Amino acid sequence: MSFNIGLSGIRAASADLNVTGNNIANAGTIGFKQSRAEFADVYAASVLGTGRNPQGSGVLLSNVAQQFTQGNVNFTQNTLDLAINGNGFFVTSNNGAISYTRAGYFGTDREGNIINNFGERLQGYGVNPVTGQINQGVRTDLRIDTRAAEPNATTEIRSTLNLNSTNVRPALWQEAYDQAYAASIAGAADPDNPTAGEIAAAEAAGLAAAEVSFDPTDSTSYNSSTSVDVYDSLGNSHVLTKYFVKTDANTWEMIVLVDGRDPQTGVLASDPAYAPSAGARFDVNFNNAGQMTTAQPFNLSGWVPLDANGQPTGATSPVAQLAINLTGSTQYASTFGVNSVVQDGFTTGELAGLEIDDTGVIFARYTNGQTRVQGQLILATFANQQGLTPLGKTAWAQSFTSGEPVIGTPGSSTLGVVQSGALEASNVELSDQLVNLIVAQRNYQANAKTIQTEDAVTQTIINLR
Repeated sequence: MSFNIGLSGIRAASADLNVTGNNIANAGTIGFKQSRAEFADVYAASVLGTGRNPQGSGVLLSNVAQQFTQGNVNFTQNTLDLAINGNGFFVTSNNGAISYTRAGYFGTDREGNIINNFGERLQGYGVNPVTGQINQGVRTDLRIDTRAAEPNATTEIRSTLNLNSTNVRPALWQEAYDQAYAASIAGAADPDNPTAGEIAAAEAAGLAAAEVSFDPTDSTSYNSSTSVDVYDSLGNSHVLTKYFVKTDANTWEMIVLVDGRDPQTGVLASDPAYAPSAGARFDVNFNNAGQMTTAQPFNLSGWVPLDANGQPTGATSPVAQLAINLTGSTQYASTFGVNSVVQDGFTTGELAGLEIDDTGVIFARYTNGQTRVQGQLILATFANQQGLTPLGKTAWAQSFTSGEPVIGTPGSSTLGVVQSGALEASNVELSDQLVNLIVAQRNYQANAKTIQTEDAVTQTIINLR
């Protein structure tokens, strides 16, 4: 009997050494969870029980339990290195075979699928290609779309600015007005005593002359100007410039050019034939408190995008009417200034990088400054994590004793959050494991001594004569 007891002790000590050695070997394995050898005593039983004074029959290995405690989170420079801070497992698929892991080594294959070091695809929720929204509840292989981002034509420009109320009419504007007015009065029947109709006609002539005096290359023909980049349907960039000319008290005129051309006729402003078209000039009025009273927005219609040579780019105008919204603009006694400007267009963009937030949402960042949702990874948890079946490669599989996986997004329910650019280290504590080695070694030696002693006793009996 003692031989079997000692032998069971040696086997138990050997198993303890194996478990401890495996923990030490994987001290540097990302996502590894240490194991613990758990033992139980053995008693020989008869039909009627073990009796009042049973003697033990040794020890057996009852379980090797993995300890799913949190490992340290170490930061890296790779966006697709992922760590779970809290409860849960990443879900991966190998041609439909689902496994669960805490190891967050991920990258992409040639098709853009997010995979781990063994080619297993990370699972999550994809994106509806029409709405751009995440398809919650529909599990799929996560994939990074590396295509260029489509351009978006500008449909509205919103800006707030202040026009200086102390400004006077531009010198060139005033000169053209005075000359035309004087010439009209000189042609009156009695220039020294013109009639009301002749004065009205002279004022109209002066205004007509002043309007065509605008020259964007001559700053004496306007008071202020500001520019903003806009985009056509092909993503070509164009410069839209707004010029402001004070025509009377609390009254201004805004003249619009695109790439230095009249947006309706395409004539360069530097061309002698240029005259601001009616559809590219707008009256801007203010009350005596400096608040704008003109209805918004202004609608610029008829723009056909042209290239630097004045040829059509092949793009269409963004919309039938490009809205120029000056809501909130003022006319105060301070210098001209643009307080804010926003336009809703952008050019095409190439994939510049990825970002993953703590809820697992994957964003693609493009060179045009835009971002696009690529999907959302999922996590799984189990009622009995100890019941998971180890597969190796720092992965586990569902089993009957583990129960069904509870799937959710990071941060929901009892699931932890995801840290991008980080990896979860092994939870092995080396100092503890080295002490366990000493204890297992002593146990092995002691059980071997039990066998040696039993052998000596048996030999003594055999030697009796």
